[in-house]
Amino acid sequence: MDLPKVVAELVKTQNSFDSVAYAKCFKETAVVFDEGKTHNGRKEIENWIEKANKKYQATMKPLEYSEIEQTLKTEVSGNFPGSPITMTYYYEFEDGLIQSLKIV
Repeated sequence: MDLPKVVAELVKTQNSFDSVAYAKCFKETAVVFDEGKTHNGRKEIENWIEKANKKYQATMKPLEYSEIEQTLKTEVSGNFPGSPITMTYYYEFEDGLIQSLKIV
């Protein structure tokens, strides 16, 4: 699957539970929407993913990427009921980094 470089890096850092490298995939002013909460800025995103990694130990397996819709459908496995589940990541990019991410 041909993923944008920053998306491929995001998957790699998620699967290695590297919250610092994960956060570096985002612009300083980025916003993440997940589980009904908004996380603003790179530092807050790093804190959010670090807590999520400890709680869920989730890994991502890309299933389908749409360049037109800027979405990535993934199989997410981890420490949570119903694992694995299919989730969709909605991206907005700016300057080769992620400016916005919504996970549903």
